[in-house]
Amino acid sequence: MLDMIDSADDVIALKVSDRISGSELDAIMDRLDGAMACHDKVHVFVETQAIDSIEIAGLGAYMKRALPLFGKLDRFGRVAVVADQGWIRAATKIESSLLPRISYRVFEPGARNEALAWVVGGA
Repeated sequence: MLDMIDSADDVIALKVSDRISGSELDAIMDRLDGAMACHDKVHVFVETQAIDSIEIAGLGAYMKRALPLFGKLDRFGRVAVVADQGWIRAATKIESSLLPRISYRVFEPGARNEALAWVVGGA
């Protein structure tokens, strides 16, 4: 399930839980495309809760849209991931080491407000 969180136009803020569908991946990409069309830097806040599956049918279209983002990595600012599952925190730390120009931070659920404040304000 996907819930978009109200945020500034240059911030993609969302909460994902349980199963992630192809249409939800499309909605995330639509929001990201819109933000990148209007802003030089885009910041991302992702809160995950009990992720148990991703719809395989939607991954092909998502990858087709996501791969060109590798050419725009300099357009990403702060990225915060709040995750209740250790495997997501670990995967995010690996991703951040592979993309060192992006400022990543990983948080546990108790630090959710701190994570969002950091993404929005950089403090």
